[in-house]
Amino acid sequence: MGLVIIFALVTLLAGYGTFSALKNKNLLGAFWGLASFAVFGWFTVMTFINSGYPTGTH
Repeated sequence: MGLVIIFALVTLLAGYGTFSALKNKNLLGAFWGLASFAVFGWFTVMTFINSGYPTGTH
């Protein structure tokens, strides 16, 4: 269940990194940031669909 939270945090950080790289005109960094955002975003959505949102209870 905590995997959803970890994937979501990595997705948010990849999105921020992509924006920062684009702002600095770092195209290679923007490419890898966007690729990470897409992959981890997909993992986040699919894990959320498969496992559901973590409720904090067992």
